[in-house]
Order: sequence, then C-alpha cells, then structure tokens
Amino acid sequence: MTNEDSDRAAIRELVCRYCRGIDRLDMDLVRSCYHDGAIDHHTGFDGPVEEYIAWVEPKLRGFDGTMHLVANHLVEFAGSRALSETYGMAVHWGAPSGSARMNFTSGFRYVDLVERRDGEWRILERYASREWTRSDANLFMPREGPGPAGRRDREDYVYRLRSRLITP
Repeated sequence: MTNEDSDRAAIRELVCRYCRGIDRLDMDLVRSCYHDGAIDHHTGFDGPVEEYIAWVEPKLRGFDGTMHLVANHLVEFAGSRALSETYGMAVHWGAPSGSARMNFTSGFRYVDLVERRDGEWRILERYASREWTRSDANLFMPREGPGPAGRRDREDYVYRLRSRLITP
C-alpha cells in the first residue's frame, strides 16, 4: 500500500468516524474530526466547529434516530492537505411518524479541506450540502421482533465491543 493509499483510507475513516459520532450522538467523536479553528458550512448553519456542534446536537436529539451511509469518496492530495468529496445518504426518523420534517432521507455531499498534522488527518473546512431530500413520513414500521437495537449514546454495542479490543 502506498502512502497515498493509506492517506486516502485514513481520510475515508475520518468521514466514517464523523458519521458514527453524529448517529451515536457522540459529540466528542464529532469534535475530534476537526482541527482547532475549523469552519463548518451546513444547511442552516455557517461558522466555527464549536458553534456547529452546539447547534447540531439539540437538532439530532429531536430525532429518534439517524443513519448516515457513505458512498462515493474522492480525494485529491497536495502535500499535507487534501480535498475530500464524499457522497452519501442520511436517514432521519422520529415522532410523529406522519411528519415529513421528522422522517426523511437526504442525499448529501461533504466537501472537505483536510490537513494532516502530527500524522493525523482532520477537517479544516467542510461544506455539507443537501443535494436532495425526500419525505419518508408514514413509511417506518415497528421492529418485527426482539433482537439487537442500536442506541444513540455511548451505551451502544459498538462502544462495548470496542472496549474489548483494548482489554481482552
């Protein structure tokens, strides 16, 4: 694997860590994806990352859940900086089930200027554009039976299993 390949993989993982943080309401994980002084441009928000996190967390808590799916990912390198463009879809659900504002899927693009500092890639500036949105109102069904169910906090099983990587 070349350095460019490993850097590309690290940048894709950065995007996936951000999505995990958003979906699990782990704002510390979200924050760790940005360099100090980073700027975020989202639908409805434009400003410093600290203000973005304070803005987005209560909005996310208003949903019963979200799921971000990462698709196409392109990276252009220029030394210790890179331009990352990620396509994806984000599903949002909540009550009431008939509310289009609480139940929708969006196609998005993250266009990120990222920088490697001390061997770690993080976001300097992000444009998160909502390319399209469709209503999923009244489309969600109850679970068909017992089984694993994700949580939107650090009690989710991904964190439990992750802790077992460190302590056998």
